[in-house]
Amino acid sequence: MPLGHIGINVSDLEVSYSYYSALMSYLGYEQFLAHDDQFAFRPANNKNGTYIFFYPVEDTYRPAYAGLQHLAFMVPTKAEVEEATLAAQRLGSEIVHTPQEWPDYPPPYYASFWRDPDGIMLEAVCHK
Repeated sequence: MPLGHIGINVSDLEVSYSYYSALMSYLGYEQFLAHDDQFAFRPANNKNGTYIFFYPVEDTYRPAYAGLQHLAFMVPTKAEVEEATLAAQRLGSEIVHTPQEWPDYPPPYYASFWRDPDGIMLEAVCHK
């Protein structure tokens, strides 16, 4: 059964809203809602997929603690992996791994990894 939605806690809702509003179209998502206490994106063009909700919290994300390790967004082409990475770089993201083939994963696996403003690792991956 597919995952319906996921909720992500962020330390600064305005900063995260600005960041994800500029990034998500590169990953095949569009805005679903924006309120003072949350915002969300859904797969663009009425495609099936997981909705992503963002909520404000007072603490910060800690990658070494139990919880979310990273989010991977599937895109249809290698060029879109590269475009998403460039968009993340323009937004000031730390690029953890530039776009490349990952031979340790089941092929084909072309992906890049970067961190959002809270340090959450994001991935764009193409399986073609």
